[in-house]
Parts: sequence; C-alpha cells; structure tokens
Amino acid sequence: MSNNNVQNKAHSCNVLHDNDWQFIPKGHTVARDVGTRFIASAHPHLSGANLPTPFTAPTGQYGTLVLDDGTRFEGKSFGYTQSQAGEVVFSTGMVGYPEAFTDASFAGQILVLTYPLTGNYGVPKKSLWEDDHIHIAGLVVSSYVDTPFHAQSTMTLGAWLQQERVPALEIKDTRLLTQHIRTYGAMLGKIIFEQDIPFRDPNQDNLIAQVSSREVTSTGYGKKTIALIDCGTKRNIVRCLLKRHIQVVTVPWDYDLFATTNDFHFDGIIISNGPGNPKMATSPIQTIRTALDNNIPTLGICMGNQLLTLAAGGTTYKMKFGHRSQNQPCLMQNTQRCYITTQNHGFAVGEIPEGFEPWFVNANDGTNEGTRASSIHPNRLCQSSSTQKPHPDQWIPNGSLTTSWSSAHETIE
Repeated sequence: MSNNNVQNKAHSCNVLHDNDWQFIPKGHTVARDVGTRFIASAHPHLSGANLPTPFTAPTGQYGTLVLDDGTRFEGKSFGYTQSQAGEVVFSTGMVGYPEAFTDASFAGQILVLTYPLTGNYGVPKKSLWEDDHIHIAGLVVSSYVDTPFHAQSTMTLGAWLQQERVPALEIKDTRLLTQHIRTYGAMLGKIIFEQDIPFRDPNQDNLIAQVSSREVTSTGYGKKTIALIDCGTKRNIVRCLLKRHIQVVTVPWDYDLFATTNDFHFDGIIISNGPGNPKMATSPIQTIRTALDNNIPTLGICMGNQLLTLAAGGTTYKMKFGHRSQNQPCLMQNTQRCYITTQNHGFAVGEIPEGFEPWFVNANDGTNEGTRASSIHPNRLCQSSSTQKPHPDQWIPNGSLTTSWSSAHETIE
C-alpha cells in the first residue's frame, strides 16, 4: 500500500503504517492499511456519508466500534462476531489482561487496552482468574498476538473470547481513541458487525445484582470469621484473607447479616469491589448502616468504599474517565508514604461523611482513595483493588489490600 493520499468528496485521508505513531488533529480522518480499514474522524459532525472508502485487508472479518458522539473506528475482529453495546473505557495496564477481563468491576464495559501488545502470553488456567468467566462486554486492542508463549498458557486469547462470546477488535490506533475518551469522557459505545444495535448505558442497571453470588459459601478456618458482602468480589480478596488464617463467609449483595434467620457469627465485615453506580445498590447500604450502628469492624474495597460512604451519609459521583490501571499513586494522609495501587472504578467518593477523615488521596488528580473513621469506630474504606500480581509468573496480592486489611485486622484481633 503506498503513501499516496486517498481522496474523498469532503475529506482526504493519509494511509499510515504501523510505525507512523503521529498525533492526528481533531477533525481529521485517518486510515491505516494494516489490520484496520479506516478510523473515522474523532469529530462527531462527520456522518457515515462523509467517511472515506474502506480499505480491503487480505484476511479477517471486520467490525466497527461506534461511539455515541458519532465517532467510528473500524478494525479486524479476533473475538466473537456478535454486536455488543456498553460503556467504552480504557485501561493503561501493561499486563494482567486475564485478571482484568474476569474482574466483575468491568461488567457492561467495552474495554480499550492502551498497551500495544495483547495475547502474547495466552490465557492461564481457570483457577488463576478473578472469576469463573469474562465480564467485559467487548475488547479493543492495538495489536493482537495469536501465538502466545508462556508455560501457564492453556489457549489463545482469541479462542477464549470466542468461547465466552465476547467481541474484540484490533484497531491499531488505540492512542487516538484513548485521547478522545480522555478529552470527552467515558461514553457509550457499541461494537457492531452486520447487524446494528442500540446504545446501552450499563450504569442505569443494578450491575451488582447481576454479578453477585446467589448463595452463602464458607471458605477456610480460623479463630475469626469475616462476612464478605459479594458485590462482584475478586477471588484474590478471599485468597488474601485465607493467608491470614481467617474463615471467610461470602454472602450475596442483598443478604441481611442482621436478620434473625442468619445462622453464623462474624467478627467483621468486608464489602467487595463491584461494577456500576453504587447508588443502585440500596440493600447493602442498609446492611452497612446497621453495622456502623453496632460498631462492627468494617472494611470497604473499591465499590465497598463507595457503598460505605453512602451508608455513613457521604456522597459519590461519576468520574470523567475513571481510574483503570496498575500504577495509581495513593498518598497516605499525614505521612510521607505513597502506595502504587491497582484500580478499576468509574465512580468516586465526593463528600466525606461526618465522623470520617481522608485516609488516601490520589497523587495524580487529588481524588479521594480511601477514608477511615476519625472516632473510635473501627471502620476503613479503600478505593484500590486487590488484583493479583498482574503478570503470569507469580500470583501474589497487590500490596495495597494487604496494608488496608492489616489496619482492620488489627482492630478485630
């Protein structure tokens, strides 16, 4: 393919090759000749009639990522070829895609990975996932590797996505897409193939109810028992607790721990991570309020942080494009300590409730990353996640959970 300009009635578009990682000004149209037939303008005024003629690639089926502002990105499919809608978000993590895809906090979202290589170490066995299935609604990457090389790999990423019926596109210029989301904020989108579908806002649904467990389960043995409210919990939360010789009783999101029918004793409560808008989950908020009234040691992680804040009388809000990465710096208040944390959330704590004080603050944007009770109440809230070490050679917990949990653990002991 030459570098000659391809003319269109209204616009021209330069053919760029893989090494042409140049910034494309807003309002321009770009086409690439490797893996992607065209990328529509990031400006919403361009209609389908104004798009350049698609290029023909030698192999592979194509699909289109359509944003609700009219922006279109067409790319090569390597997942399940079925149209899917959701909220388009991006993650800057360099590794750890098996953990991310099985993280329930991504439910209803089309995930854009900014790191250019995806699939190069395949998919590990199921016991190393964060849940027993993929939760993302769709996937967009720059370069998909269909020849994984790793001792723990059991299949290719493409095969996994097809088994789980998750669409995926290779669009090459994920940098342009990410810049668009950073500028205009996370927005609704859809991956379409032959059949178009309407946009869908997952934050209008109670996603926690959709991903939570349906029954009470008990794991491990120990002198202390923790009730884990499952709002979409990662398996690594349970792993971290079991390493501390604690019995973990996992309950559904709407389980009433204080009902007379509850037949087990617990020494503390952890509210897990989870997807969507925390204000949609009213049942756990009431349970947490009862726990606060009874001075029960409580730790909220990620979504749990937001639910505990609402239960205590604080507020939450939707962020412009959220925190989804493995390198978010969190400053512990009144200390010189900074923790590098794994995060995945699109909502954040706004007004801190009375009786609580800031515990962690994000060093990048100053948003709240955790609060703690300023009185004698043994309660802690932490926004960072508990993802395993996000690469497949060793599977150990992220340090932020260990630190956060230690504070509550000392209170229980």
